Amino acid sequence: MKAAKGQIERALRAPAEWRLFLLYGPDDSGSRALARLLAAGAGGDAERIDLTGSELKGDPARLADEAASISLFGGARYVVVDPAGDESLAAVEALLQAPAAGNPVALVAGALKPTSKLLKLALAEPKALVHASYAPEGADADRLAAEMAREQGLLVRPDLARRLADACGGNRAILGQELRKIALYVDADPAQPQPIDHDVVDAIGAAAEEGDLSRLVESVGSGRPEQLRAELARLASEGLEGIPLIRAVLRRMSLLARLRAQVERGQSVQSVMETHGRGIFWKEKTAIQQQLARWRAEPLARSVSRLLEAERQAKASGGLGAAAVDEELFAICRQAARLR
Repeated sequence: MKAAKGQIERALRAPAEWRLFLLYGPDDSGSRALARLLAAGAGGDAERIDLTGSELKGDPARLADEAASISLFGGARYVVVDPAGDESLAAVEALLQAPAAGNPVALVAGALKPTSKLLKLALAEPKALVHASYAPEGADADRLAAEMAREQGLLVRPDLARRLADACGGNRAILGQELRKIALYVDADPAQPQPIDHDVVDAIGAAAEEGDLSRLVESVGSGRPEQLRAELARLASEGLEGIPLIRAVLRRMSLLARLRAQVERGQSVQSVMETHGRGIFWKEKTAIQQQLARWRAEPLARSVSRLLEAERQAKASGGLGAAAVDEELFAICRQAARLR
């Protein structure tokens, strides 16, 4: 059966009544973060059994055996299958049909298609919980960055949380790595959290030169196609393309749309910037002010709609590829170049 985020988290922390947890979706790091909750649910001394889908394909009976086995020392056990997919179907069927299985099982299955037999089986099974993880967006991504920072002993302002989330493209694993680096750099302690600022992130953080999306965003919003071409090539060489780029530009265009609405209600660009300045990273303020003066509400609304549709199609099976995403960004960039 399908579970919402809060329900799956509670169940993983108290897994006794469930035989199987199927954690899938495009956000693998989010699924793995949920799987780690089983450790807390099973107890600090619980034994973790790690399997893979390919292992279960060759030995379908093993999953049910591990789920029913008693620890050598008599303690709790739990099983994590990562990665898993339809090759695990026979093993999962055996687990669900077994007369008893005292140890909970979590499968981390990635982006399963709706036609997946494994997904259909788990959704129809009352002893299984199913949850799909998607990369956090907007305010959810900002909150995640702030929460993960606190776990590392770091206190971040909303603008810095937004910067970290944007730079990591909503990827929890990358965000966690960057926050751990920052915590080591400033010698942070969760028992006594300390604030950090943009200067620390400039030195070693997620928005450092090699992974920064800010130049891509500025090139689109300011109508600089040659700079955009160079940025797309650089980011592609680092393996960054598609949806993270759409989301970074979408955040900027959505911000401009909100601010421009106030300008067109009679406020000056300067007064709008002064009102909202605390929520904007200081290095971006000049560019945002220039773009706010350049853009008008109607083309901003069209650009936001276009980016939302591009993201929807990019997520769909057989949807937009990286080249098509790039072309969408060029279309908005050319629109910006025509504005004066």
